[in-house]
Amino acid sequence: MLITFEGIEGCGKSTQAVRVREWLQSMGRSVLLSREPGGTAVGRTLRSLLLDAQNNHLCSRTELFLYLADRAQHVHEIIKPGLEAGSVVLVDRFADSTLVYQGFGRGLDLHMVQGLNELAVDRVTPDLTLVLDLSPETGLQRARSRNGEQGTDQSEGRFEAESLAFHSRIREGYLELASRDRERIVVVNGAGTEDEVYAQVQKEIESRLLSP
Repeated sequence: MLITFEGIEGCGKSTQAVRVREWLQSMGRSVLLSREPGGTAVGRTLRSLLLDAQNNHLCSRTELFLYLADRAQHVHEIIKPGLEAGSVVLVDRFADSTLVYQGFGRGLDLHMVQGLNELAVDRVTPDLTLVLDLSPETGLQRARSRNGEQGTDQSEGRFEAESLAFHSRIREGYLELASRDRERIVVVNGAGTEDEVYAQVQKEIESRLLSP
């Protein structure tokens, strides 16, 4: 089973993915946690290019193709083997991120992005996608504060440097995708405490994937 975690910058998805891994492992399940970009050795090189704030000259199409290259390698090297081995695969960002960030955010044609995405994912589709939703203002404040504390303002701050209008389009994009695919995509209120958000995430996974 494949579970993906999505949302705007600072929504807390990475923290929740780690907690879900620990919970499922405590139940005796084989769990693999990865992320995009950067889930493979090639992906880590691509991540450094994509998230470096100094690379603000990347055109939207270049950005798109770099993300797709990361995803194709990730699916081939990590996700498909993990699923074939019977693991629960958790991924911090996947194909929906590209539709939202490069489609809704950058304004690239959604049908074109979707078609290229399908090539990159090689028929792999999440069983459940959790979108942690909160206001762009709150998300940006959290993300910029985190980067400042970790000293990653430059190395991983390219999207945090984008305008509030850009991040508002990202949020709207996620909500639009969720409205189109209610069976797969669940919107979780990300504005509460970490424990409150985790309780919602755990409930959704239990009800959709772990119930008899």
